[in-house]
Amino acid sequence: MLEEFLSSFLVHEEKTAFSPLDLFNVMRPEAAATQLLTCCGSERWAETLAANRPYDTAEALIADAEAVWFSLDEADWLEAFACHPRIGEKKAPTTGYLAHSESEQAAAQESLDAVAEALLVGNREYEAKFGFLYIVFASGRSAPELLAVLQSRLVNSREDELQEAARQQLRITNLRLRKWLTV
Repeated sequence: MLEEFLSSFLVHEEKTAFSPLDLFNVMRPEAAATQLLTCCGSERWAETLAANRPYDTAEALIADAEAVWFSLDEADWLEAFACHPRIGEKKAPTTGYLAHSESEQAAAQESLDAVAEALLVGNREYEAKFGFLYIVFASGRSAPELLAVLQSRLVNSREDELQEAARQQLRITNLRLRKWLTV
């Protein structure tokens, strides 16, 4: 509908397809922020990127997304982390932000019972130690691999793990942004 509306303003009769970035650049700020929240659950991140529009290229948006992400504070990062289901959980909703997580974690969700149980136990241990969810770029990775990564990260200090989780969140966000911008 928005594309039809925008087409009505063309000087020439030819129809032009608008890219997701073109449409994003002309959305109301609230709608733009809502779109971004499907990629990363930090409201301040989404609102800042929406306010920084327009973007000339997808790469410019992705670069700004990274700069904004690393300018945020711990509370903003934790807000984004909290939007994820636990790795290996089978109850992820299939709409909105968490729909991405479900498809990204598909390999972990199809794991053997022993690995799935170890992931659940590891998640609880991780959360007890660090105070936030285990965040890992899960796309294309097996449940045993995700478990090994979780176990290797349990030796980190909280500060080191917070930084690692933030880097993992950025990888997840970048994947989601790229998928959205190339649709």
